[in-house]
Amino acid sequence: MRNITKILLAMAVFVTSVTVVAQGTVSGVILDSEINTPLPGASIIEKGTTNGTTSDFNGNFRLNTQNSTGELEITYVGYATQTIAFSGDQDLGSISMESTEFGLQEILVTASVAVDRKTPVAVSTIKSADIDLKLGTQEFPEVLKSTPGVYATKSGGGFGDGRINLRGFTSENVAVMINGIPVNDMENGRVFWSNWAGLGDVTSSMQVQRGLGASKVAVPSVGGTINIITKTTDVIAGGNVYATLGNDGYQKYGITYSTGLMDSGFAATVSAAKTDGNGYVDGTEFNAVSYFINVSKEFNDEHKLSFTAFGAKQRHGQRQNRHLIETFRQSERGRKYNGDWGYKNGQVTYIEDNFYHKPQLSLNHYWDLDDKTTLSTAAYASFGSGGGGGTVGSDRSKFNFDNDEYRIGTLGPLNFDKIIEENEANGANGATTALRASRNDHNWYGVLSTLKTDLSDELVLLGGLDFRNYTGVHFREVTDLLGGQYLSDDSNVNNPLATAQVGDKIAYFNDGIVGWLGLFGQLEYSKDKLAAFVSLSASNTSYKRKDYFNYLDSDPLQETDRYNFFGYLGKAGANYNIDINHNVFANIGYFEKAADFDAVFPRFNNEEINDDAENQKIFSAELGYGYRSDKLSANVNVYRTAWRDRTETLGFQQPGGERAFANILGVNAVHQGVEVDFVYRATEFLDFTGMVSLGDWRWENDVTDVNILDEEQNVVDTVNLFIKDLPVGDAAQTTFALGANYKFTNETRLSIDYNYFDNLYADFDPSNRGTQGAPDAWKVPAYGIFDAAFKHGFEFGEFDAILTARMNNIFDTEYIADALDGTGSNAQTALVYYGFGRTFSVGAKLKF
Repeated sequence: MRNITKILLAMAVFVTSVTVVAQGTVSGVILDSEINTPLPGASIIEKGTTNGTTSDFNGNFRLNTQNSTGELEITYVGYATQTIAFSGDQDLGSISMESTEFGLQEILVTASVAVDRKTPVAVSTIKSADIDLKLGTQEFPEVLKSTPGVYATKSGGGFGDGRINLRGFTSENVAVMINGIPVNDMENGRVFWSNWAGLGDVTSSMQVQRGLGASKVAVPSVGGTINIITKTTDVIAGGNVYATLGNDGYQKYGITYSTGLMDSGFAATVSAAKTDGNGYVDGTEFNAVSYFINVSKEFNDEHKLSFTAFGAKQRHGQRQNRHLIETFRQSERGRKYNGDWGYKNGQVTYIEDNFYHKPQLSLNHYWDLDDKTTLSTAAYASFGSGGGGGTVGSDRSKFNFDNDEYRIGTLGPLNFDKIIEENEANGANGATTALRASRNDHNWYGVLSTLKTDLSDELVLLGGLDFRNYTGVHFREVTDLLGGQYLSDDSNVNNPLATAQVGDKIAYFNDGIVGWLGLFGQLEYSKDKLAAFVSLSASNTSYKRKDYFNYLDSDPLQETDRYNFFGYLGKAGANYNIDINHNVFANIGYFEKAADFDAVFPRFNNEEINDDAENQKIFSAELGYGYRSDKLSANVNVYRTAWRDRTETLGFQQPGGERAFANILGVNAVHQGVEVDFVYRATEFLDFTGMVSLGDWRWENDVTDVNILDEEQNVVDTVNLFIKDLPVGDAAQTTFALGANYKFTNETRLSIDYNYFDNLYADFDPSNRGTQGAPDAWKVPAYGIFDAAFKHGFEFGEFDAILTARMNNIFDTEYIADALDGTGSNAQTALVYYGFGRTFSVGAKLKF
């Protein structure tokens, strides 16, 4: 009896203590105030205690409070902290979080940002906190390497020389947009990431929309769209200073300050950083100064104006030339070997380098015409200046990596002093070799305007204008005569006996002028569980060329006519939320993309013009499934993209002596595959992330017995391309990623990631596959690498401080990241770039 009494007494004490500890249960859902989407991972803390939880993938939370009444403090990176009172058991319902970035919502309209469980596209989003944690000394595109369908490498290893492929397509066929503004080169479609050094410092979020994407603008998104949203102006006054140190002399120092939103409606943010280092690869020293300015003014409830300017002035040595695997093995420097640099008078001097400054300026006006209609307009300009270094002269073999006579040791750096001695001895005869820069300056102006109106509670209509005008200025200039008195150059018919000095133009000088006018419209439907859209756009691309060297100033051929090419796009999609956990989506589209500038002027002159260059034709379809619960968020996508009539031309002589071009049709490829990605919240503190991407990218068919006829119907050539079922090269078709993220506290986090890459075939040009029975391109050995990052936040006096450490390729794995196919398609003849070994960085940030 006495034992039973003790047991009952113990149970009563336990129940009482539990009642004291858990005084109530408070629940709610955390949402973005503007677009009403869940904010997973928001921190909910019972004020005055360490008791807390985080929101799940649907934004829901449930917290057993220690007190019967009190306050909850809710925080989420990039949003203003909220404090909400509670009493007993209570459902707080929807809690809307306001962004701390003034004007961000207006940019999201222009930028076509996809919304989870609503926009029917395959999408992955990386927030600024993850970019800060994972970037380190990596190239900016490498932050996306754990994203399905992405293959990102450092390419030659120079600062900013990284590249990214999406679903097997190179950057020419991947649209890159910053705040909704296209930044792909207007002449060739490429993206040069070195132009955007420092972009990681000012990125609010980066979204990869695979496939057709959500962009309303007619952009070349064959593989997908990379949508980068920069920071705007912080609502709250403050800023930070930071410093980062890394391997091989990496140093970065930066500062940011925001005025906050003043009572007058004015706000400004200024950021600047300086980055220097020696580079992991030999001869790739770099320096860059980056900057960001945003000034915003809210005039009234209807009008808001925002001016943004950002850019980076940078210079870095390059490893332009790939080498045989055997060459790297023979070099004492191994995978760090680079033959594109040397010493001049004891100083590092580059055979190949890159220098560029490309400020991007935009003025955004946001106008609420009424409670249902808004007009967002961005007028922008970009002024690029710079280019890439190289060699020029009659005896450029002196610069060859294997010319031991001019190298310091076997496969060593170039002995510039020996070349200088020879040029000096040549005296009045001028230099036989010199250094030059191939300049690609440009002036780019554009206007992008989007009208959005709510036709009803369910229907939204968007339409707009996309205008661009671009002039690319291309020339070579002498940068170093290497001891010579001058360099002879007869390229300019207006000055055929030129004796060029440093700074003089040589070889070529021409302008590429590109015009673009696009119109777009999109109808969106959203009601209950269903969201759908239909989108149409059309564009006219015009090309014109001016040549100042090949034609006399008096020759009317110095300037061509404009040649116009019409392109269009139609796409549609729908998302259906089966319930709170499950959703499915589908999209389908077709578009025709105008040929690029070089396809119209393939011989780089103003007479041999391919004015009938064929449009490239793209059909894409995709199915997707999503799952969301309190523990698991997962997506599965199946896609197929058919790329028809890849640009292929052949030049030939007409009977009258004139040159002509034939557009070879039928060079087709199919990119299809399956993508899976997930985040699993094992506990309140531990998350697992992962993805699998299985691609099947192949050239679809042979192009055989295509007769090329002249104007008199005579056969002048026969084309045969044997490419059927050859795997597309240059990107890993199979990728796998697994990561673990552990939160020790809200301010302390450890992240470990593993990435695996397989079915990577060496790059090759299908135009060169004219022999039947040729093997597949060389298959690069599969490889996997581990990365880790650690962040710790703490109070430092009156300031908040953050320490960050990152290590990439922890186990120093040796692997080949890029390859160019060689004769016989094997490891012995492929030209390659090795990936980086172990690298690291440590950084500190002080917020004020």
